[in-house]
Amino acid sequence: MKPVLDLVTKLGPARLAAMAAVTMTLIGFFAFVILRVSKPDMGVLFADLSMSDSSAVIRDLDARGIRYETRGDAGQTILAPRADLPRLRMDLAGKGLPSQAGVGYEIFDKGDAFSSTNFVQNVNHLRALEGELSRSIRAIGRVQAARVHLVIPERRLFERDRETPSAAIVLKLMGDLDASQVRAIRHLAASAVEGLKPERVSIVDERGRLLADGAKGAESETGAGMEEKQVGIERRLRSQIEEIVAGIVGAGRARVQVSAELDLKRVESRSESYDPESRVVRSTQTRSENSLTGGAEGAVSVGNELPGANQPGQAPAQKDSTNKNEETTNYEISRVTKTEIAEGGRVKRLSVAVVVDGAYVPGPDGKPVYQPRPAAEVDRIAALVRTAIGFDKTRGDQVEVVNLRFAETPAQAEFVEPTLIQSLLSPSKEEVMRIVELAVLSMLTLIVLMAVVRPLLKKVLASDPLQIALVSGAGAAGAVAGGADAALAPSDNPTARLVDFAQLNGKVQAETVQRVVDMVRASPSETVEVLRNWIHES
Repeated sequence: MKPVLDLVTKLGPARLAAMAAVTMTLIGFFAFVILRVSKPDMGVLFADLSMSDSSAVIRDLDARGIRYETRGDAGQTILAPRADLPRLRMDLAGKGLPSQAGVGYEIFDKGDAFSSTNFVQNVNHLRALEGELSRSIRAIGRVQAARVHLVIPERRLFERDRETPSAAIVLKLMGDLDASQVRAIRHLAASAVEGLKPERVSIVDERGRLLADGAKGAESETGAGMEEKQVGIERRLRSQIEEIVAGIVGAGRARVQVSAELDLKRVESRSESYDPESRVVRSTQTRSENSLTGGAEGAVSVGNELPGANQPGQAPAQKDSTNKNEETTNYEISRVTKTEIAEGGRVKRLSVAVVVDGAYVPGPDGKPVYQPRPAAEVDRIAALVRTAIGFDKTRGDQVEVVNLRFAETPAQAEFVEPTLIQSLLSPSKEEVMRIVELAVLSMLTLIVLMAVVRPLLKKVLASDPLQIALVSGAGAAGAVAGGADAALAPSDNPTARLVDFAQLNGKVQAETVQRVVDMVRASPSETVEVLRNWIHES
């Protein structure tokens, strides 16, 4: 025990504190490396979960004894070992997790159908229908979550007493939905429920914005469709004009506004026209009549009835015959019947305003100087804009192209040669974590080298040459020491002997150090090997 205490006393408090710091650094370094190596690689199991689904998944993972991590204020994101992710997802899906706060037709797989009443079956059917609609709506890209409420009235005995179904949908969005996507959701819900019409579906987002009003009916749907058509026409024309103008003045150096006035009237016209020069025989009717008339022969009269009135020698009377033919021809005159229906939404008038920035040229001091564009160039831009929009002067279209200086000056583009670092500016999350891990390990390694290895090497190089000399040159040192003893022998004065001994001892140390230096220069490889052995032994 005494040698240990002597060693501690010899080292001093400063060295002890340094050794303790180095020891703690080494312990922390190796503990971090061991924990990092033994820690499994975590991956996202589920994200954007509701609180009920998150708690259900966590309970299942605790029961399995699987290590997990949660992210977010309410644990919306759950991480698990990356190697177990596929198996965990399949197992949890078999248990209906996450349920996304909805239930589908699997509700009929539970319970006894024979003991359920008709009311319970109807309620379960409604819940299943709402859950299946919610799942279908969540399949749309920007929809994060959805809740569906269906109102299906009971079937009435008489048709006049029946009420139409309605639906209300609440969406949690990642971004905004355009009008076509909102219309698609309404038609999806209407197609899945019997008797439900798209105009009876109301849609609200998580911020309380009314995306579709199901209380106004088909009239509002028509008005909204016209407004959407107008916005679509303006957007399409604006993008076409910006694409053409940007190719001339540069990207971001032009501002375009388009106003489209639509004719919302629905016009239906019918007309009939006759061509008298064009005749077609429709029918022909022919009639023939023949008649024969004679004299008084055979006629009954008073004279013929008197006695002696019969005169057989009398000549016969003359007879008349008549022939009559009639022909009737009916002609059909050609007729053209035309019916034209012009639906509302036709472009009635277009107004286009284009503002282009001037040109910037380097000035005497190297700064860009504004220059207005020539009038001929502005006229050519206006001609291109008229051609792009289908300009019609009789319709009253207007196109104005003006050259004005913008408030902001375009930034000067500086060419920078791409490097390897710039090509790696968008790494993935795993790559960033790996880089951070390597940086921490490199820093700890540098600390160990500077705080432990470097002091040890300095100490070895400063104190061990004497030992090397004593090991390799023990004979020479002994000879020098023998000479020193011989030189001290003749002196009888203790003080003189001490002075002589000190001088000789200094000479011996100097000669020993010089001999060690010569040996190191003569055989550096053997010296390095000896130092390595001492470092490993210590």
